[in-house]
Amino acid sequence: MRHPPRSVLLAVAGSVALIAGATWPVVTAQGAAPLCTVEYSVTGQWDAGFQGAVRITNNSTALSSWTLTFDFASGQKVTQGWNATWSQSGTTVTAVNESYNGALGTGASVSAGFLASRSGTNAVPTAFQLNGTTCNVDSGSTPTPTATATPTPTPTGPPDGGGAPPALHVAGNRLVDADGTAHRLLGVNRSGGEFMCVQGRGIWDGPVDDAAIGAIAGWKADTVRIPLNEECWLGLSNIKPEYGGAHYVDAVKDLVARVEAHGMTPVLELHWTQGQYTGNSAGCTDVHATCQKPMPDQQYAPAFWSSVAGTFKNDPAVVFDLFNEPYPDRATATTTQAWQCWRDGGTCPGIGYEVAGMQDLVDAVRAAGARNVILAGGLAYSNDLSQWLTYRPTDPTGNLAAAYHVYNFNSCASESCWNSTLAPVAAQVPLVAGEIGENTCSHGFVDQVMKWFDDHGLSYLGWTWNTWDCSSGPSLISGYDGTPTAYGTGLRDHLRALNG
Repeated sequence: MRHPPRSVLLAVAGSVALIAGATWPVVTAQGAAPLCTVEYSVTGQWDAGFQGAVRITNNSTALSSWTLTFDFASGQKVTQGWNATWSQSGTTVTAVNESYNGALGTGASVSAGFLASRSGTNAVPTAFQLNGTTCNVDSGSTPTPTATATPTPTPTGPPDGGGAPPALHVAGNRLVDADGTAHRLLGVNRSGGEFMCVQGRGIWDGPVDDAAIGAIAGWKADTVRIPLNEECWLGLSNIKPEYGGAHYVDAVKDLVARVEAHGMTPVLELHWTQGQYTGNSAGCTDVHATCQKPMPDQQYAPAFWSSVAGTFKNDPAVVFDLFNEPYPDRATATTTQAWQCWRDGGTCPGIGYEVAGMQDLVDAVRAAGARNVILAGGLAYSNDLSQWLTYRPTDPTGNLAAAYHVYNFNSCASESCWNSTLAPVAAQVPLVAGEIGENTCSHGFVDQVMKWFDDHGLSYLGWTWNTWDCSSGPSLISGYDGTPTAYGTGLRDHLRALNG
């Protein structure tokens, strides 16, 4: 998609080394049930910080808004959070509901999470108040609660049983594993890494912890496409330091490792790039990487891919998607000019910055020593592959595949177009539909797409595993536990039927 909507969630950001276990305060009191309960967990921890979560249950009269308070005892400091407005004064932490989750009926629960810094120990808070009422205690008395650590057993392997993802390469017109067995990429996109950081709001849109990635695997997906931002990866000066450079790179590495731990293939994709473009179909007038540009820029895009390729060149399970949705055809006067710009870059008609062509990006990846599979999308926001074979870049490793995007509102969105323009490409190289979706909040169109691609043994990835309102963009889920929207139900049920 060209313009992912802003999510209401703050990011679950970088440098997290997840721990297998949670620490919950356990309070025992005799008498009437507590008026409210709070479950507190540490879901990830590293040397200087940690990721935490709270689950609040209201056992009293319905609330139209809520405020949770608790105290840290070991110098911890909340740095950001999601599903609540988080603040801290001294040792006291306050979480206030967002506009969308303020109503808390009797017996209802709400969850929120945060990132925090720490030094040394990470003592668990032992007292919580909801709108001034002490939680986790007998409603008829107010004993001082005590905390004990109750770790969750360490899992022996991915809960989905996926095992390690395959080391992929191209053989003819198929992606195959190390044994030569054909492999399809069937899964989802996980948007957020392309826009949260450049908007100064974090790194990921919503949780990307083990439970959240496990929920994707629970759909029987085998692939997760991860959109990225070149300014954030390179740590350019317009990006907040806590969201860019090494912090961003570490966050991406952590997410890749988590995806692979569930047996799924990570696809790293360059989504937003620099370059001021104000011509036809411009998404923004900003020189910075704040929207989809018609082509990647020569100044930073090759450097981005050189760095990404150098980072993951020893992991053949990772796939590289060079550029999200090229549209030089909207800027140039002729289709020939557009395809030449797509492949060769340089000074392109109608585009006011120096362009990096697909050949430049392939060269950057290979010069870094990476032999990973590369995807290259065509014109018209990757919806036009009509001359992809004519202009395809040269890859000395032979590990190049074509990428295609299709939504119900695109020009090439019918079997007749797929038969005439996609089938010839798919006969010569692997073809991956990196994004499929529809804006109807239903799944009739993607059902047709999946059938055609299944019939031809091809790959596809649904847009997108984010909890956005599906009326403003195709959103597969309404909750990061994997609860599907009406649109997402089609992809989930289909993947489970294929891979169940």
